[in-house]
Amino acid sequence: MKNSAMIDMEKNVGFLLAKAYQRASAIFKEEFEGYELTPQQFGLLGFLWQEDGLSQAELSARSQIDRTTIGGLIGRLEKEGLVKRLVHPHDRRAYQVCLTELGKAMEDQLAPLALKTLARFTAPLTDREVETLRHLLNKLRS
Repeated sequence: MKNSAMIDMEKNVGFLLAKAYQRASAIFKEEFEGYELTPQQFGLLGFLWQEDGLSQAELSARSQIDRTTIGGLIGRLEKEGLVKRLVHPHDRRAYQVCLTELGKAMEDQLAPLALKTLARFTAPLTDREVETLRHLLNKLRS
């Protein structure tokens, strides 16, 4: 028997995670229609709503997005007028990413959409299953 015959793709964790991510992205796209944001850009805004003025390196570490990619994401948020990069007050080689007034105001519009998106995505699960999923995913990412 070939090794590939032993792999049941419909039970493969990597395949299932990829399919779940695709479903989450599709729901995000529907709920955020009219906003020029990707899930990754929204995530960066979320970190900045929690703590404005993070350095680009801190955003990279918290979001677990590599430094090259994070620069492009921040650049697109800048073009949309949601953030601005300033020279970091304690490290002239680094940038501090700050929300603009528009970026701050968007929290009131986007946070409820994010909650609605999450509710749609996790609708098949009980509250306990959602907590278990969160716990397991945190274990896998560390």
